[in-house]
Amino acid sequence: MGKAKAPGPQEQRFAAYIEGLAEAAGHVDRHTPLKNYCTGLLLPGERKSVEPMAARLAAENVRRMHQSLHHVVADAPWSDEAVLDRCLDSVIPAMLRHDPVVAWVVDDTGFPKKGRGSVGVARQYCGQVGKQDNCRVAVSLSITTEKASMPVALRLYLPNAWVEDRTRRKKTGVPDSVQFQTKPEIAMDQIRRARERGIPEGRGAGRCRLWNGHKLPRRTGEVGDGLCRGSPEHHNRLEAGRKTEACARAQRRHRTATQTAATRCKKTSRFR
Repeated sequence: MGKAKAPGPQEQRFAAYIEGLAEAAGHVDRHTPLKNYCTGLLLPGERKSVEPMAARLAAENVRRMHQSLHHVVADAPWSDEAVLDRCLDSVIPAMLRHDPVVAWVVDDTGFPKKGRGSVGVARQYCGQVGKQDNCRVAVSLSITTEKASMPVALRLYLPNAWVEDRTRRKKTGVPDSVQFQTKPEIAMDQIRRARERGIPEGRGAGRCRLWNGHKLPRRTGEVGDGLCRGSPEHHNRLEAGRKTEACARAQRRHRTATQTAATRCKKTSRFR
């Protein structure tokens, strides 16, 4: 019998990357389930929920794999921020080797959803369908270069109707500590944490571009003056010029990257 082929450099880098994510999840009991979950996301197949992924990962013992995946996604007390930070430790240096950061992009992304049991689902504006519809909304902060985009923060928006509904909160496991925040308030928290973490800022950043006419809260000066210089502009049109073209391309890449990341985030009640 021939010798097994040794993994190449790309496979080795990917294995190290996944190992880092597993370590960031904390307890050793979560390592294998989290690796399996990441593998399931990358395997062929349209549906990326736990049940069909379990069938692809362990056709001979779907029930056991389903329980393992569901526990690590829905119940295990790991920090999504810690795992995302580990992603950033690998991805941001790789991005910066090719191009500097040209912009930070704040956005809200809607995901159509039927029913009313999923955390945060409500009738609200959904960009994917271009109108009011039943959906969930995630607020994100991304950094962009000329060729790449990476979400550095992603958080589910919890409408006030959900915050005040004790029955649904208890049923879905929303912590008592989670209170209502507007989307701009969530974004400001994300910007504050990114600056504290030392995330690279765009070259010559002088203005903030905000989505859908939202206004930043008055506490902008605490964290935003270095980005906005105190004068955020509340519209989506960009000025002409090479720099603006780069930002426009970056925003398009950001939208794709953010939708992919949020769609694959199956944990329904993480509000860190």
